[in-house]
Amino acid sequence: MTMTNTSVETKVQEQATVETEISRITVIAITAGSAAIGAWGLACFIGGMVASGGPLAFIGSWFRAVSGM
Repeated sequence: MTMTNTSVETKVQEQATVETEISRITVIAITAGSAAIGAWGLACFIGGMVASGGPLAFIGSWFRAVSGM
């Protein structure tokens, strides 16, 4: 009977390149910009509804403005 000891060592090393980091920062910046534009649009929509007197008045005012009545 022969006994053999075998050890396996695995080493994983990940390197991030400059291009990867720039891409990650770019995606974050675009996402943040899109979120800011969306929040601004929502704020304007809600402000328009409040200024016109409610959702139905807002829709009526929008229709009159678009149709020219």
